[in-house]
Amino acid sequence: MYEWHNKIQLMINEIDAGIRRNDDEVLSLSRLSAQLGYSEFYLSRKFREISGMQFRDYLRYRRLAFALKALRDTESGILDIALQYGFSSHEAFTRAFKEAYGVTPSEYRQNPGPVVLRTILKPFDCYLLGIEGAGSMENSIMEKSVKDVKTYFVTIPAHKFLHIKNYESIGYYDFWQKQSLIPGQDCETICGLLDSIKGKLDDLGGSEANSGAGQIMAYINEPDGRICSWGIPLAECYGVRLSADYSGDVPPQMLLIDVPEAEYIVFEHGPFDFEKENCLVEEKIEMAMKTFDYAASGYCLDTAPGRIFYFYHDPERFWKYVRPVKKL
Repeated sequence: MYEWHNKIQLMINEIDAGIRRNDDEVLSLSRLSAQLGYSEFYLSRKFREISGMQFRDYLRYRRLAFALKALRDTESGILDIALQYGFSSHEAFTRAFKEAYGVTPSEYRQNPGPVVLRTILKPFDCYLLGIEGAGSMENSIMEKSVKDVKTYFVTIPAHKFLHIKNYESIGYYDFWQKQSLIPGQDCETICGLLDSIKGKLDDLGGSEANSGAGQIMAYINEPDGRICSWGIPLAECYGVRLSADYSGDVPPQMLLIDVPEAEYIVFEHGPFDFEKENCLVEEKIEMAMKTFDYAASGYCLDTAPGRIFYFYHDPERFWKYVRPVKKL
């Protein structure tokens, strides 16, 4: 059922890799179709069917997204950037850039505010496709596996959190289903805006949601939030952490809050295979959090209103919960 979603995801990953390497040959539909063993016509049709857009349009928008970050983060000349990302001239680049973002490259460089980038497509998003990974473990085995979860305390400096939030959603899939009903708060728009913002504290240079691009889920203790399993009201959020002195523009559909310096406990599992191990890793972390001896540590979970819980899910690096604590 998911075979073609996986094939198109491989194709999309190769497009990003080719753009980063400035390898125009690998970015051709003929090369990609030859790699996957299908005709250009058939592959193009499947790409449009699964992604919702033409191959050439997606490629152009991804080139523009990389070019925009080069304008924002480097001092390279506009013509050099245009040629690096596949545009034949300054004029062609300016025309395409303005059509996509409403400003010219030079105007954007002077005032690099948030815009909706075309983030990398994720047609093989296991959560959204309903693939949860391997099944549950026996309790006896699970208890032994808690050792796979590192537990440690950290002090996180003061920062800001730019986000959207939902008071009723339960989990990643449900969150985006509900947000899609709100104009301007669908996954593509929000992730595109967040991807364009410079200075994200968790950004490793990636260009996809909830990954190296610095985008994370979070939960804020708020009276109007849904009561969670440990009995406190949490509003589910999606956003980015920014420095405490961030002074850039805030998109109108987002909120920016100050998060004071505080202590947290981290429950962290290392890299894992999403398709095969996602459920197992989740259960290990849940068990580690459930059985942790707070009294022996000298801390307790801080459930005061306004405290924020961060959730990082990046199978290539880690899965971790960052929960606020206070000394007993």
